[in-house]
Amino acid sequence: MGVGFRVPHYGHIVEHRPEMDWFEIISENFMVDGGSPRFHLDRLLDAYPVVQHGVSMSIGGEEDVEHTQRLVALARHTRTPWLSDHVCFTRSRRVNTHDLLPVPYTPEVLGHMVERSKRIAGALPCPFALENPSSYLSFEASTMPEWAFIAELAERADIALLLDVNNVFVSSINHGFDPEHYLDQIPADRVVQIHLAGHSVREGYRLDTHDAPVCDEVWALYAHAIERLGPVSTLIEWDGNIPSWERLAEEAARARALRDRITGGAEPAPSGAPGSL
Repeated sequence: MGVGFRVPHYGHIVEHRPEMDWFEIISENFMVDGGSPRFHLDRLLDAYPVVQHGVSMSIGGEEDVEHTQRLVALARHTRTPWLSDHVCFTRSRRVNTHDLLPVPYTPEVLGHMVERSKRIAGALPCPFALENPSSYLSFEASTMPEWAFIAELAERADIALLLDVNNVFVSSINHGFDPEHYLDQIPADRVVQIHLAGHSVREGYRLDTHDAPVCDEVWALYAHAIERLGPVSTLIEWDGNIPSWERLAEEAARARALRDRITGGAEPAPSGAPGSL
């Protein structure tokens, strides 16, 4: 069971080394040559396994070669068991939106993302995974549902998946599909990690804000996912209104208890394999 390595908790984590199986870092926050970020990262690496999760690969767009080079170098430094990003695009040649923008689910986009995923997977020293998005609009050009697009992307590119259960719920409300059906269509053998998070409701839309506890509906979907997938490594995302370390650890403990109840306390798979950590 893991949580994100976030600034308000840096001091407590590196000084007191509280009980936690592993930590997730946002890759782009540490793709620098030194300074405070790398100082704290190296102290974290002394005590815990670290998993990298990115937000700027723009796998649906064009590659930024410098970004890829720095990402690969950081992965070698952290020895991350896998590295993930999102099914989205973030930039064009002229504009970086710094946001996770949706893509149309078409054969042409799928082919582009398969080739990009193959290239990045070939450059990395570890498995590569993509996370299902949360979305608030859809494209008329789309010719397949999101779950079919993601499943085919993983199979054709031969990559792993990071299953964000909160994103499935958020998008199911926004677009009106059955979230359990979505979970049942994801290739189980591809899932290496699960994300859980809280979200906001604004003007009738669910927004993936990571600023609240996990809601009851997402806990229920997590139980459904674990029943199908087994004891997959799980992360609590809490990036806004960040609570005390004790409250964050409590949320992680709740996820562990639910996972253990369903799986009988089975341990995740060996490091580097689906479900490890």
